[in-house]
Amino acid sequence: MPGRVAGKVAFITGAARGQGRSHAVRLAEEGADVIAVDICAPVGSVPYELADPADLEQTVAEVEALGRRIVAAQVDVRDRAALQEALDAGVAQLGRLDVVCANAGILSFAGVGELTDAMWRDMIDINLTGVWNTAAVALSHLRDGGSIVLTNSAAGLRARPNLAHYVAAKHGVVGLMRSLAVELAPRRIRVNCVHPTGVDTDMIMNDAMWALFRPDLAAPGRDDVRQRCQDMNALPVPWVDPRDVSNAVLFLVSDEARYVTGVSLPIDAGSTVR
Repeated sequence: MPGRVAGKVAFITGAARGQGRSHAVRLAEEGADVIAVDICAPVGSVPYELADPADLEQTVAEVEALGRRIVAAQVDVRDRAALQEALDAGVAQLGRLDVVCANAGILSFAGVGELTDAMWRDMIDINLTGVWNTAAVALSHLRDGGSIVLTNSAAGLRARPNLAHYVAAKHGVVGLMRSLAVELAPRRIRVNCVHPTGVDTDMIMNDAMWALFRPDLAAPGRDDVRQRCQDMNALPVPWVDPRDVSNAVLFLVSDEARYVTGVSLPIDAGSTVR
């Protein structure tokens, strides 16, 4: 049986691990080929380790194990020229572009009085401008009838403390999504956001995040923050799996969602209704 995105090509940023790898694998399971990019390098204001080249190689291996093609490159979404070059090369090899997943993003945290210029700049440049860069370089290749999904967050729908720069960037992505949805509608290109609650990836599963949630403990771990995270959600779960988000992405880029555009879709265990 053909897959739900059989024969399509998806461009995915932040694809080396976490949600990005999950999206690449899930779409490949349903028949898509993939153009995958990731910075695979540190960002100074980010308090946890980002992906490395070996992570991107693992994404390549997992997609190829499914019998699909993948073209991968180390690219910083802040570098629009490099992003364009990588996408052009991928389309040249794979022949088309049908899906864009602007997924690359970072997380850092501080109260508004402690936010540094570097934290603000890196956040806006990657989580907002990087999303714009991804969409912009794709427009000349993206086929009419294609689909763009922007990775957002529950923080794009409501505020959380210690995240002013992140909340600002994610709210900006909602505005960008809506504008793109309106302007690209004549080409039948659909544009939507997915808004997860905390996802079980390295972005939240790290010492810095655990210390933020449990400052009362000297060296908190995953189990120490489980209840605090669950208290943020309406459903009795502390976080969701990357595949939960990937299933939503798959729906949005498939023909099942052919008339869905301009939508903010929460995959948030009810965190935005509490």
